[in-house]
Amino acid sequence: MPKILIVEDDKHILTGLVDSLAMEGYKTVIARDGKEALAQAKDKAPDLIILDIMLPKLNGYEVCKQLRSRGMNIPIIILSARAQEADKVLGLELGADDYVTKPFSPRELITRVKTVLRRMETAGKVDDKLSFGNIKIDFRKFQASKGGKEIKLTDAECKILKLLLASPGEPVSRHKILSEIWTNEEVTTRTVDTHIWNLREKLEDDPSDPKHILTVHRIGYKFAE
Repeated sequence: MPKILIVEDDKHILTGLVDSLAMEGYKTVIARDGKEALAQAKDKAPDLIILDIMLPKLNGYEVCKQLRSRGMNIPIIILSARAQEADKVLGLELGADDYVTKPFSPRELITRVKTVLRRMETAGKVDDKLSFGNIKIDFRKFQASKGGKEIKLTDAECKILKLLLASPGEPVSRHKILSEIWTNEEVTTRTVDTHIWNLREKLEDDPSDPKHILTVHRIGYKFAE
């Protein structure tokens, strides 16, 4: 079963998470502050991280940011009492895969864990490095190059590309992209369209007349070499 790193300084919540995940057969690793979280992520190589925001030494946002800047693509579910939309959007923009607010239902969290792990399994069908046309992509480093010129990709952009590349030539609906990449209610299909446009601006010679990331009318998008 997958190994999950729980980063939480509240003893009661931590114990509840360990027990709930153990009942589902998951192995768990524990960190009680931000610095310990970074060390455990490197040493224990977890399959997923459940990350609190209000932590000693280093807050969850900074942990998420540092993990992504180091090229660590471990899926992250933020667990926080901060329920404002701005807090959720910040977490997702820093590379978190999901955001769950406290108080939470253990059953809901387990469902989110399964969804994120399933999504990563699907994305894993695509090689970490690939190329098409004059474009080369390194998903581990969140980087691409076009004609030898380096391009920075966001975590969400990488995930969308991987999803499209997992089924080349086949339409992928906006709703599927939305459900596979984000599970947060504040994110809409317009967010998908915005990320697609950003990808086209970075990768296509002419974003208004794309050759690789194509629109499928009334459905979504597909990838073409």
